[in-house]
Amino acid sequence: MEFGAPGGMRRSASHNSLSGSDDFDLTHLLNKPRINVERQRSFDDRSLSDVSYSGGGAGHTRGGGGGFDGMYSPGGGLRSLVGTPASSALHSFEPHPIVGDAWEALRRSLVFFRGQPLGTIAAYDHASEEVLNYDQVFVRDFVPSAMAFLMNGEPEIVKNFLLKTVLLQGWEKKVDRFKLGEGAMPASFKVLHDDKKGVDTLHADFGESAIGRVAPVDSGFWWIILLRAYTKSTGDLTLAEKPECQKAMRLILSLCLSEGFDTFPTLLCADGCCMIDRRMGVYGYPIEIQSLFFMALRCALLMLKHDNEGKDFVERIATRLHALSYHMRSYFWLDFQQLNDIYRYKTEEYSHTAVNKFNVIPDSIPDWLFDFMPCEGGFFVGNVSPARMDFRWFALGNMIAIVSSLATPEQSTAIMDLIEERWEELIGEMPLKICYPAIENHEWRIVTGCDPKNTRWSYHNGGSWPVLLWLLTAASIKTGRPQIARRAIDLAERRLLKDGWPEYYDGKLGKYVGKQARKFQTWSIAGYLVAKMLLEDPSHLGMIALEEDKAMKPVLRRSASWTN
Repeated sequence: MEFGAPGGMRRSASHNSLSGSDDFDLTHLLNKPRINVERQRSFDDRSLSDVSYSGGGAGHTRGGGGGFDGMYSPGGGLRSLVGTPASSALHSFEPHPIVGDAWEALRRSLVFFRGQPLGTIAAYDHASEEVLNYDQVFVRDFVPSAMAFLMNGEPEIVKNFLLKTVLLQGWEKKVDRFKLGEGAMPASFKVLHDDKKGVDTLHADFGESAIGRVAPVDSGFWWIILLRAYTKSTGDLTLAEKPECQKAMRLILSLCLSEGFDTFPTLLCADGCCMIDRRMGVYGYPIEIQSLFFMALRCALLMLKHDNEGKDFVERIATRLHALSYHMRSYFWLDFQQLNDIYRYKTEEYSHTAVNKFNVIPDSIPDWLFDFMPCEGGFFVGNVSPARMDFRWFALGNMIAIVSSLATPEQSTAIMDLIEERWEELIGEMPLKICYPAIENHEWRIVTGCDPKNTRWSYHNGGSWPVLLWLLTAASIKTGRPQIARRAIDLAERRLLKDGWPEYYDGKLGKYVGKQARKFQTWSIAGYLVAKMLLEDPSHLGMIALEEDKAMKPVLRRSASWTN
């Protein structure tokens, strides 16, 4: 079966939409019958080397082969079936018995604004006495739901969400008496229905109601990433080209590309500004934000118009991406050889010839790391800053590093090697540990402020989050290791429906339903569905993943795990 651009979607004469075709096929990564996927090249088949640093027109078309980056997902032109994912219907896969229940649960979470679907609430848990903010639409939480609807041929809800959040971005944003940056996206919003007047209104939260009163840094990045996913899935370039969407991207970029006193290309941010939205010692330059920052920059580079307003941002993005990729691949990367080098570091080095550039004290290496680090494999550490290296493993940052190609192909392979080598620690009985290891005892008191929800092996402190399945699956397919995703999904299917789709699991192996986990957590449901659809039809990966850009590849000293 062959797929082109979905029918009914308009393709405008974009400033940088490219015509032509390529014939790369992702399906060779799976042990399934080969699916012949016919694709058209889209705006993101350009390399950074195609961007003119001196300004001027659109990038030039690359010759030669392409990759999944130019692949349109077939889901955009399909109508949904009740309780049945379109990809399963299309390829005649026998869906797992819990797939239908998952779709029903996902549809129950839909939120409508003036008759139009606008998003999904965080959790549909009627058994919980405290609703808190789980009845709101969170920007980051909606992303896996949006991916599921796009893959199932239902793009309208995603389009509605993208346009409405642009309007919310334009609202005045104040926390107490302090005004936030103009480009900040809300953490969440709620639809308020007035039955007497028959009026629907929106209430947005930019952090002023959040626990800890922290504004989200990741919301804007997720919005840009989702805008590209919509465009890739539907083939409709007109949404990204709308003046309001172009302005939204520029406002987000204005916040994170500003120059100041920081000497690093990474993004400085506070604790609680991302998925780990409580104090967990991730302040500074957390891997999750840096990976999302990198991916959002790459997506924006492909969608921004090269007009008078966009041209300057294109040049600034290209410059930042080169610096950011070098910094992350060089200083955040850890494998056996690099650990051995840090173990032997000299300190108090001065001048540009210093090897230990951040003055990391070897005695600060935690004992657990020496046993955890396999001879083959590696990962991006949680944080790097002066005299501080957070050696913890964080799943989301490492998975995004793979799908965005922040990680080189060798590093991506090493990350997946690590997951296989440390399966019990990182996957256990329920995928996937949000971070490893947990912090406990006196360190827990200091780092979390005695947070009773983030006790050891619970919630953000070493808890297991089923939502991360979709990113693990995307990373597995991109690295040619779909067996990792299959094994993880098989584990999840044994319990997710039976346990009521919990938000997270507790314990070293993720054996127990989280002590305060909400049931029917929407992104647990959506994460599972996206993982299943990706595995059944890997062409969907085109809306999520980005290919490596050769222009950003630094000359790095190869360690043992990269070459084995």
